[in-house]
Amino acid sequence: MIFSKLAARLRRRAGALGLAAVLLGLLLLADRSFPPPLPGSAPHAQVVLARDGTPLRAFPDRMHIWRHPVRLDEVSPRYVEAVLAYEDRWFHWHPGVNPFALARAAWQWARHGRIVSGGSTLSMQVARLLEPMPRTVAGKLRQIARAAQLERRLSKREILELYLTHAPMGGVLEGVEAASRAYFGKPSRSLSHAEAALLAVLPQAPSLLRPDRFPERARAARDKVLARLETAWGQAAIADARQEPVIAQTPREPLLAPLFAERARRLFPRRQRIDTTLDAGMQAAVEQLIGTRLAVVPPRVSLAALVVDNATLEVMAYAGSADFADDRRFAHVDMVQGRRSPGSTLKPFLYGFALDDGLIHSESLLSDAPQSFSGYQPGNFQADFSGPVSAGEALRRSLNVPAVELLDRLGAERFVALLRRGGLRLGLPRGAAPNLSVILGGASVNLEGLVSAYTALARAGLAGKPRFTDDAPLEEARMLSEGAAFIVRDLLEAGGPVARQVDGGVGARRGIAWKTGTSFGFRDAWAIGVSDRFTVGVWVGRPDGTPNPGFFGANVAAPLLVDIFAAVDEARAPRRTPPASVTQARVCWPLGTRADELPPALCHQERRAWLLNGVAPPTFADRWRAGAARYTDFRDAAGLRVRAACAPGAMRAVEMARWPAVLEPWLDAATRQRALPPAWAAACAQAQAPEAGLKIVGIVDGQTVVRAGHGAPPLLRLEARGGREELIWLVDGRQVGRSPAGRSLAQVFAEPGRHAITVLDGTGRYDRVEISVR
Repeated sequence: MIFSKLAARLRRRAGALGLAAVLLGLLLLADRSFPPPLPGSAPHAQVVLARDGTPLRAFPDRMHIWRHPVRLDEVSPRYVEAVLAYEDRWFHWHPGVNPFALARAAWQWARHGRIVSGGSTLSMQVARLLEPMPRTVAGKLRQIARAAQLERRLSKREILELYLTHAPMGGVLEGVEAASRAYFGKPSRSLSHAEAALLAVLPQAPSLLRPDRFPERARAARDKVLARLETAWGQAAIADARQEPVIAQTPREPLLAPLFAERARRLFPRRQRIDTTLDAGMQAAVEQLIGTRLAVVPPRVSLAALVVDNATLEVMAYAGSADFADDRRFAHVDMVQGRRSPGSTLKPFLYGFALDDGLIHSESLLSDAPQSFSGYQPGNFQADFSGPVSAGEALRRSLNVPAVELLDRLGAERFVALLRRGGLRLGLPRGAAPNLSVILGGASVNLEGLVSAYTALARAGLAGKPRFTDDAPLEEARMLSEGAAFIVRDLLEAGGPVARQVDGGVGARRGIAWKTGTSFGFRDAWAIGVSDRFTVGVWVGRPDGTPNPGFFGANVAAPLLVDIFAAVDEARAPRRTPPASVTQARVCWPLGTRADELPPALCHQERRAWLLNGVAPPTFADRWRAGAARYTDFRDAAGLRVRAACAPGAMRAVEMARWPAVLEPWLDAATRQRALPPAWAAACAQAQAPEAGLKIVGIVDGQTVVRAGHGAPPLLRLEARGGREELIWLVDGRQVGRSPAGRSLAQVFAEPGRHAITVLDGTGRYDRVEISVR
C-alpha cells in the first residue's frame, strides 16, 4: 500500500518534471526560432566620428533616423542616474520584467480607465524600440517576451547602451549622444544636471517636449525629474539646475569632412559607429582655408588637401573637394583619390634613388642646357637654361633637363620599380613601358599616394600608408635609405627662389621641406610638404581635366600648403642631426670628386656637399664628347697647345679637367681660361678645338647694336656656318628658338645691355658671342 502510493507520487512528479522540460524546450525552441531583432541584422543608421567623438557626418537609416551609437563610459553619469531614477530604479535587479510595476500599472488602468503608467522596464522599452509593437494587451505580452529574450542574450550594460543609442529624442534624432550634440552642441559626457534631466524625460513624449520648439513644456517635465533626484544629487545641485533656462538649437546634419565620411562608410558598411583618426579642429581649419580660396579661383576649379601624422600615419584632415554644396566644383568627386599627372612632384625620389645608387652627391655637377635624349627634348618651366647646376640646386629649382638626364642614368623602369617598392604605384597607359617623361608627369598618381610617399622624408626613409582608424594596421615600406631621406629633405628645406618668394623663408626656419608640381597644360597644381610632425598635400585643378592657364604649383597650391602648416603645426623644428651614413666634404667641379684628392689646378670651383656612405661619385661622363674628363695636354715654350706629331720639339705636360661640352658656353671668363686649352701652335694649326667647325656669322663678338631713337627695337638675324643637324639658339641662357643647319633665325633685342648669344648643334659643338644693345 505504502509502496503503491509512493510510486504514484513519483509518477506524478516525473510527469510534472517532464511537462516542465517539454515547456522549457518549447520556450527555447521558440526563442531560437523567433530571436529578437538586434541591431546589425537589418539596414541601420551610421555615424562617422572624429577622434574626439565629434560627429563628422550622420547617415540615416531607411526611416531617415539619425543615430549616434555610444558606450556607457562615454555618457555623463548624471544622465544614467536620471534615466534609472525616472524610468527603472530596479533595472539592475529584475529579470527584464518588474511584476510590481506591471501590477501598479494594471491597477491604475482599472481605476482611472486609462493608461497612467506603462509599467515597462528599460529592457521592455528597448524591446519596443527595436521592434515597434501596438499598445495592446497582446503587444504588452510580446514586449515582455522580447525583454526576457534580451536579458538572456545581453548583459545589463549592453541593454542600457541600446537604450542610450535608440531612445527617441524628437524628430529624426535617436539616442542621448545625437540629442546632446544636436540640441546643446556638446557631447553627452559634458551634460549639466539640468540637461541630463531634460534628456532623461524627453523619450516620454519626444514630439511634445522638444526643447528647440517647446522650451516651457520641456522645462516643466525636466523639473519633475529633478524632484525625484533631490536625494541623489543634493538640494544645492537641484536648485541650480531648476534655475538653468532651456536653450536648445535646431538640429542640423553634421557635415565635416563629408567625402572622407562617405569613404569611411564604404570601408566599414557593417559598423553603426565609425571612429576615425580625424582631428575635428584641424579639419575645420583646413576646410576654412580652402573656403577662403573659392573667391579667387574659377567656378569649376576644385581643391583637395590631406594631412597625415608622421609618427602614427593617422589621417588628421581630409578635404576631398572644395565645396560639398557646389556641384559646379564637382562637389562629390574625391580628388584625394583621383588619379592625375604628378608634374614634378616625383623629382625628390629620383634624387634620393640616385643618392642610394651612388650616382650623385648633393653637389654633383649636372647640365641644365638643351639636350636630346633619343629624340626626347625636355625644356624647363621658365623656358630658360642655367648651364652648370648642382644636384641640390636642380632639385630646389625643379629644373627639368637635369632631372631627365639623371633619370636616363638611373633608368626609367628601375625608377618606377623603386617607387612601387616604396608603396607608390604609378599609373601608365595600358601596354606602355616607363620612359623618361615619367619624371615630368608622364604617369598618374593620386594625392593620397603622394602624401604617403613623402612621409618617407620625415620617417628615416620609410613611407607609410595613411590610416583612417585606430585599428587599421601600420603598413610601411622602404622608399629611401635613412641617409638619402635626410639629404633630400635638407635640400628641399633650404628652398629655392620660388619657395622663398612664396613663404618668405618661413619653411626653412620651421623645418618644412616642400615641393610643387604642375602637369602639362596647367591641368593640375600640386604642393606636398613635410615637417617633423605632419606631411601635407594640396591639389588644385578641375576634376574633368580642363586646363587652367596660369595655374601652377608655386602660385596656387603652395600658398595654401604654407597656410595649412601655419594652422596645424606652429612648432619651430629643432636642428636635425645627420645619420651616421651622412657626412660633409669639400668637392670640386668639374670632376665632382673630393677636393682633398685633387691638385688645385683641377679644382675650378669648390663646393661643400652632403655625401652618403662617404662616397663622392664623379661627374657623369660627357654625352657629347668622347675622352676622359681628366686628361693630359701639352704646351710649348710659349704656352701654346702642341702635339708630338706636329711639334717634335720640347714640350711640357699639363694636367687638365674637362667640363662637359654642353656646359662650356655657360662658363664665365675666369673659368673658361682655366678649363679650356689655349690656342694651337702654328705648327699644329690643323688640330681641331672642341668647338671648331661651328661659327656664328654676321655678328662680331663685342659688337654694339644701337636702337634708333624711339623706333622699333633692333632685329638681328642669327645665323651660323658649319653646324650639323638642328641648331639651338640661346640668348642669355634662355632658349629662343631652333633652326635647321644653314637656316637663320630672327631675334628681337628689346632690352638694352649686354647679351650673350650661343648656338649649339646636335654633336655638342658650339659658338658664343657677346653684343651690347644701346
